[in-house]
Amino acid sequence: MTQDDARVEVHEDAAALSTAVAGELLSRIADLQAAGDVPHVVLTGGTIAEKIHHEITRLAPESGVDWGAVELWFGDERFVAPDSPDRNVAQARAAFIDAVGVPPHRVHEMASTADAADVEEGARAYEAELEQHGPEVFDILMLGAGPDGHIASLFPGFAQLDVSDRAAVGVTGSPKPPPERISLTYPRLNRSASVWFLVSGSGKADAVAAALGGRDLHEIPASGVTGRDETIWFLDRESASGL
Repeated sequence: MTQDDARVEVHEDAAALSTAVAGELLSRIADLQAAGDVPHVVLTGGTIAEKIHHEITRLAPESGVDWGAVELWFGDERFVAPDSPDRNVAQARAAFIDAVGVPPHRVHEMASTADAADVEEGARAYEAELEQHGPEVFDILMLGAGPDGHIASLFPGFAQLDVSDRAAVGVTGSPKPPPERISLTYPRLNRSASVWFLVSGSGKADAVAAALGGRDLHEIPASGVTGRDETIWFLDRESASGL
C-alpha cells in the first residue's frame, strides 16, 4: 500500500481549499444519489475540516443533495463529555449537519463519556454500529493529517497502528489532547472507495512530503491509508511547500 498513485491538488490558501473540497463533496454525493445510492461519508475534525463544513452549508442549497439520504460516519472521536466542544461531531453539527438537516439517525457518532465506561467499550460499540449499519466500503473518507503525520487518532509509534482484526479501537495517552479517543483502524479506513486528505498550513508540510514520499506508516501514519478507487491530497500552498 503506497501513495504512489495519489493525486495532489494544490490550492492557493485554506479558503480556496475549503471551497474546492466542499464543492467536490457535494457533487460526488449528488452523483451517487442520482445513481440510486445512499452515500456513506466519513467526516474528520480539525480547523480545515471546520472551514470545509461551513462551505458545505453555504453551497448546499444549490447542490441538489438530499440530506435525508446521506449516512455520516466519523474516523475518530475525542472521548469526552457529550456536550464538549472538543467532540468532532459537535463541530460538524454546529458547522453544517444541523444547518442542512441531516436526520439524527443518519449521523453515526462515536461514544462519549456518557455512553461508555471507557474507550474500549466505546470502540466496541462503534464496531457494532458499523456491523449493523455500515457499508462494505465507504464512498468517501476524509482525513486530516497532523504535523507528526497522524491521521484519525492513529499516532506514530502507537500499538493501534498494527491492529489488523478490529474496525475501531480505543486510544489512551494521545500526544495531542484530549488523551482518550476512539479511532477507526487501518483495515476499516482502507475499506473506502475514495480517500481525501485535507491539509492546510506550513506546519504540515514535512508530514505531507514524508507521506507522499512513502515513509513507513509507523513513522508517518498518513502513509498507510489509500482509496480503492482514488486517493486525493487536497493541499494549500503552505502545506504543499515541501513537495
